[in-house]
Amino acid sequence: MERKNAWKTYSKEDITKLNVLCDDYINFISDCKTERECAAEVVERAEKAGYVNIEDYIKREDKPNPGDKVYAVNMKKSVAMFIIGKKPISEGMNILGAHIDSPRLDIKQNPLYESDDIAYLDTHYYGGIKKYQYVTIPLAIHGVVVKMDGTVINVNIGEDPKDPVFCVSDLLIHLAQDQMTKTAAKVVEGENLDIIIGSKPIDADENATDDEKKKKEKDAVKANVLKIIKEKYDFEEEDFMSAELEVVPAGRARDMGLDRSLVLSYGQDDRVCAYTSLAAMLDTDYIPEKTACCLLVDKEEIGSVGATGMESHFFENVVAELINCEGDYSDLKLRRALKNSRMLSSDVNAAYDPLYAEAFDKANASYLGRGVVFSKFTGSRGKSGSNDANAEYLGVLRDIMERNNVYYQMAELGKVDIGGGGTIAYILSLYGMEVIDCGVAVLSMHSPWEVTSKADIYEAKKCYDAFIKEA
Repeated sequence: MERKNAWKTYSKEDITKLNVLCDDYINFISDCKTERECAAEVVERAEKAGYVNIEDYIKREDKPNPGDKVYAVNMKKSVAMFIIGKKPISEGMNILGAHIDSPRLDIKQNPLYESDDIAYLDTHYYGGIKKYQYVTIPLAIHGVVVKMDGTVINVNIGEDPKDPVFCVSDLLIHLAQDQMTKTAAKVVEGENLDIIIGSKPIDADENATDDEKKKKEKDAVKANVLKIIKEKYDFEEEDFMSAELEVVPAGRARDMGLDRSLVLSYGQDDRVCAYTSLAAMLDTDYIPEKTACCLLVDKEEIGSVGATGMESHFFENVVAELINCEGDYSDLKLRRALKNSRMLSSDVNAAYDPLYAEAFDKANASYLGRGVVFSKFTGSRGKSGSNDANAEYLGVLRDIMERNNVYYQMAELGKVDIGGGGTIAYILSLYGMEVIDCGVAVLSMHSPWEVTSKADIYEAKKCYDAFIKEA
């Protein structure tokens, strides 16, 4: 039951729409490398499209009317968007849910040190990575530093061509005989993923005393780094304690391939689905029958935990506030709204890689260029930790896709006993709503640079458009 390659069927009009969408996507994912940056960009685009912060409704005690566009933000790292439908929210919503965090290196809270005339920032990797992939590549630092007086300093170093970049060093091949005997998991240890941040000692002060000069000679490179940080970014070493700084691959997303059919970028898991979900919401220019929702959350890569992950009560609380704004709130209405909803857990799947064919079941793998991917279940091995969508829901979705000429495929993530993966789907399914994973196939998933097909990005957007309208 091989699925068609979507490229073979596109008209000139399709190609034009595809290129416009993917050009914008490349800009989006190049500028949004952290969950904070992504949330801020989503809010900016939403407000331009007429979305209003739910806090405004709450303060004015306004009732949202059909067609109203509402958004809510959680700690600047998660966003929920709604287009109020003709039916009461208690009759359910059509939800697109994606995550906006990606694997990376995080700067520790006491990170800066000097060793043998090299200054480093100590890191702790976030999410599932192959640690050896992060050595010797150009890296950038993104995030915020918050001072004790509440001042927030935004940090973005390494993206502008004039910026310096950073890297993790590796042992030269000439001396790596022992290193090369280690397993891939051990060839680079987590504690050795520290980034080089400087090597120049601070200039000596001619007017300093001998004791002051001796003191400066110790950790003089670190002292110079702190001087630069103070001059350029206006924070002190102790301010690292209240900072959230993320180390990500430096550089913009790019067209890939001579035919420009692919996108090479950091963070496509899962911002490719976040972007296409957002695009579908922003392009909805009618009043839907059921309230449409786009939910973009943090912390999926480490289990959806914490105040900004899917396991938090953020989404449930926002829906409760919307129902309350409608008037006559009750806990039963909230529970009915969640139970009666349908959701696409907009998350990626692993694209079949012919160079590593042994890891895939070819008949049940997802392929680049063959459309959006539905995964009936995720989890690992014996479907552990899985949401397993029911057949009736799949029948409904297949009908919607066929009627809207959406190219789609069904897939699992690798062979049964090799591994697997998880998404936010199982968390939303706890409310009793119908949920299935549905996203874009990604090659080299969780690597610093991931690959997607422009055709699949286009088909994902078409899929989400159709789902909002007809589910």
